[in-house]
Amino acid sequence: MKQHPIFKYLFIDDFSATPKYYQLANSIIKAIADEKVQMDDVLPSINEVSYVFEISRDTAEKAYKYLKGLGVLGSVPGKGYYVKNVDLGRQFKILLLFNKLSEHKKIIYDSFASKLGEQASIDFYIYNSDFGLFRKLLTQKLEEYTHVVILPHFRERWDNVDEVINAIPKEKLILLDKKLKGVTGEYGAVYENFQKDIYEALEQARDKLQKYQTVKIIFPEYSYYPEEIFLGFQQFCQNYAFSGKVVRDIATENIQPGDVYINLRENDLVVLIEKIISLGLVIGKDVGIISYNETPLKKLILNGLTTISTDFRIMGEMAAKLVLENSKEQIEVPFYITMRQSL
Repeated sequence: MKQHPIFKYLFIDDFSATPKYYQLANSIIKAIADEKVQMDDVLPSINEVSYVFEISRDTAEKAYKYLKGLGVLGSVPGKGYYVKNVDLGRQFKILLLFNKLSEHKKIIYDSFASKLGEQASIDFYIYNSDFGLFRKLLTQKLEEYTHVVILPHFRERWDNVDEVINAIPKEKLILLDKKLKGVTGEYGAVYENFQKDIYEALEQARDKLQKYQTVKIIFPEYSYYPEEIFLGFQQFCQNYAFSGKVVRDIATENIQPGDVYINLRENDLVVLIEKIISLGLVIGKDVGIISYNETPLKKLILNGLTTISTDFRIMGEMAAKLVLENSKEQIEVPFYITMRQSL
């Protein structure tokens, strides 16, 4: 059987973090925008799409139903789906690069996509904090995108990160979560001020920290976390005469009553809690915990974990606002400490 001609213009990338139904829907929209498909053209059947792309029927059907919900496609029982509207009104196409997808980064993505709504299509990739993969993803045809939105965290310190990012046209570039000193020119950014944020958060917790003997930050030697977090921690301990210590590996840490831990990584948080409980120590009384990055679950763990965190929902919304307004504004997002039983 002859294949439907639209398949020449449709594409699904198995390595993309963007859901396949959404990739399929976006490629259909692009084919319509490029006038490869016309008003009233009948699209291939769900079974045919499923077969050609080796995806489930549910995925193919979800793409069609999504486009029907947007008013792009119509359907006739027994005949299938057809192009109902060629006036798409989408203004933006975005390449979105995250180093990983954690619970709080999902909040960023969800608020970013929700704020943009149907005015943009998003190609979303996870580069696993790997600079080589990051650089490879940026070899795509950037001229196809109106914006390149990057959350730039890497496992190692690479000298030419700035060089790679500076090659992106500045009118397209938006940095998320952190700014990079070597990135020049006018570009958009929604960022945390890591050194100031942790310093001011610990200032607010100073009275509660007084009951502990040593304030410790779990800061793995090989991680993508900004050094500014550690510098802010050091500055606080020096200015307020707290005994401070950096812990590189929580698995080998000798936990003692009177210690309070500032934890960055979710995996380390699990190990820390398990070790404290196994020693028969009471969290919030014998040992304190402050966890980075607020998530809904932290309200419930051990009657509540004290967190220091930016507002990730606002971060996503502000990034979307920069896209919608084609703005080069650089916005510092607010940072909060939420006191709970663990401190």
